[in-house]
Amino acid sequence: MARFHSLEVTDIRRDTRDAVVVTLKPEESEADAFGFTQGQYLTFRRDFDGEELRRSYSICAGLDEGCLKVGIKRVEGGAFSTWANEELKVGDHLDAMAPMGRFFTELEPASAKTYLGFAGGSGITPVLSIIKTVLAREPQSTFTLIYANRQTSSIMFREELEDLKNQYLGRFSLIHILETESQEIDLFTGRIDAEKMELLFRLWIDAEEVDTAFICGPEPMMLTIAESLRKHGLSDDQIRFELFASSQPGRAKTKARSEAVNAGAGTCEVLVTLDGSTRNFQMEKDGTSVLDAAVANALDAPFACKAGVCSTCRAKVIEGEVEMEVNHALEDYEVRAGYVLSCQCIPVSDKVVISYDE
Repeated sequence: MARFHSLEVTDIRRDTRDAVVVTLKPEESEADAFGFTQGQYLTFRRDFDGEELRRSYSICAGLDEGCLKVGIKRVEGGAFSTWANEELKVGDHLDAMAPMGRFFTELEPASAKTYLGFAGGSGITPVLSIIKTVLAREPQSTFTLIYANRQTSSIMFREELEDLKNQYLGRFSLIHILETESQEIDLFTGRIDAEKMELLFRLWIDAEEVDTAFICGPEPMMLTIAESLRKHGLSDDQIRFELFASSQPGRAKTKARSEAVNAGAGTCEVLVTLDGSTRNFQMEKDGTSVLDAAVANALDAPFACKAGVCSTCRAKVIEGEVEMEVNHALEDYEVRAGYVLSCQCIPVSDKVVISYDE
């Protein structure tokens, strides 16, 4: 079950003008809780003027680095990211949940796989963790990264990526797409759109060789890339997304159970299992999410984004009917198995039993 732990800030490195790389260390007794898989993220919380904010940042370290690092890029108007870039100091402590997320594939050291990665801006952080880990632990695999930024000065981990290219000659290929700077090859200037994707596949990428593609960046870019990947023969199982913010509705509303039940006014009895203990409460069937109702009833249910994109609030429906308003995080097979994002989970039946422990 997700709970917050104290992490000590042991190093802060300025990576670009508006991004820092923060190295963190858990208490010795909690070190095991912070073992991570490449591509996972940490959820942090901090109080700002009496309001608790939670933000998720991807781990950018590889599994063999022996440390925990996250990249935090300042977002215009973002309280947490601005504070982290301007005020966070070595020796400070941050409250964080243990690593979460499923933006990865299982490592196969004996296999020779071909990976393709697309990253935009700070979307490089989880992809970098994946690249470093795959190259080190799958010695026969190759990785091509296409990394989009506005200009050279905004490229996060620029030197580290160049070092990886030199270290893994012939196994790691790096293409920078810069929106506002001209490059020797015209194809590498501008935004990634459908036309540019078509040219990349025609001139630089052999789609038939790709085993898995990872995409992390702004949602419109991700959707364009995913559509192009499908067009060139990749299945949905071969395409992995990571998304922390969304400007559009998620997938079509999807029930966690197959039987349709008409929603009606009134109340719903909710039983929530959390850390082995079950609590029950009544909530209005007025569009309020199960997560919000649980928090209002003093349950310490896990959450981060409350936007249906990070899966921190993932739970399983044991009994009853619910409907998810937005789903950017769960795969279809998880929904069919009864899993929901409780921040988007609206009761439909008069009784709902869910568990965060499954």
